Amino acid sequence: MKLEEYLEKNAELIDTRLESMYGSLPGELDKASAHLLCAGGKRLRPSVTMLAANIVEKGSSYSVIPAALALEVTHTFTLVHDDIMDGDVARRGVPTVHTKWGEPTAILAGDVLYAEAFELITMADADPVAKVEAVAILARTCLEICRGQHEDMSFEKRDDVDPYEYLEMVGQKTGKLYAAAAAVGGILAGGDARQVGALHDWGYLSGVAFQIQDDVIDLMADSEKSGKDRASDLREGKQTLVAIFAKDKGLDLSKYRKENLSDEEIDQAITELKEAGIIDAVRETAMDHVKRAKETLVVFPDCEEKRLLGEITDYFINRSF
Repeated sequence: MKLEEYLEKNAELIDTRLESMYGSLPGELDKASAHLLCAGGKRLRPSVTMLAANIVEKGSSYSVIPAALALEVTHTFTLVHDDIMDGDVARRGVPTVHTKWGEPTAILAGDVLYAEAFELITMADADPVAKVEAVAILARTCLEICRGQHEDMSFEKRDDVDPYEYLEMVGQKTGKLYAAAAAVGGILAGGDARQVGALHDWGYLSGVAFQIQDDVIDLMADSEKSGKDRASDLREGKQTLVAIFAKDKGLDLSKYRKENLSDEEIDQAITELKEAGIIDAVRETAMDHVKRAKETLVVFPDCEEKRLLGEITDYFINRSF
């Protein structure tokens, strides 16, 4: 099965389950909680959970569907709260939760999703001890995500962030949730420490590559493709790997830190970054993480699930801009 076909099929399955659980809840808080959850998405994290289960024990993916849903619910909880902190007004083609219901309800909606994620893991058809371990992984992951988000915010007040700090931050913000998605699937399917560790590392490294590419897409892609304002990171002066490498090369991007940044100015910035070799250096860093992610899967025999996990890593880094 091709990766696109697998992801589409899995997304339909996850969408159906989410709609049955959250699609017709009566209360306003429940509606706010379900708002982004039922607004679509590629459902990459639940797909990873199910693939990880299958690579450990063939046919176990359906047993871990509740846990796969838990990873999507956790991801959505982070989006609800991120949108509040960033002041974003749209997400997945719909108004953000705080825009539609107000910040107090949005905070509570995110909290509801956070709590429900742990309950969903307990509904998986798996050994009770494995479910406890899975809950512990998700709890630790949520802590790491919060730390990563706080660190990202703190970077906005600094101009001395180095590449290692950046990679640690995106590892917490993005890598850890993909690591949890893979590790939870492996644990619930009965994986041993070596298998679960490999899946965790695959998810972490793949997630970091995903975020590095996302930063490049933010700069290079038009708004229609990226789903957000063109070059918003450049406009806001965010400490991405692009900005950090530019500083190390002596390239001053501060002149582009302004609200009204024209397409001509963005194109000029891109030209400067390309000529300085910065875009290539950022891509090389991402590709190094891709290579290392694929190497972690050596502990598993060749199979369709192993191939698909490798192709997901490639998909993360080859998203178009």
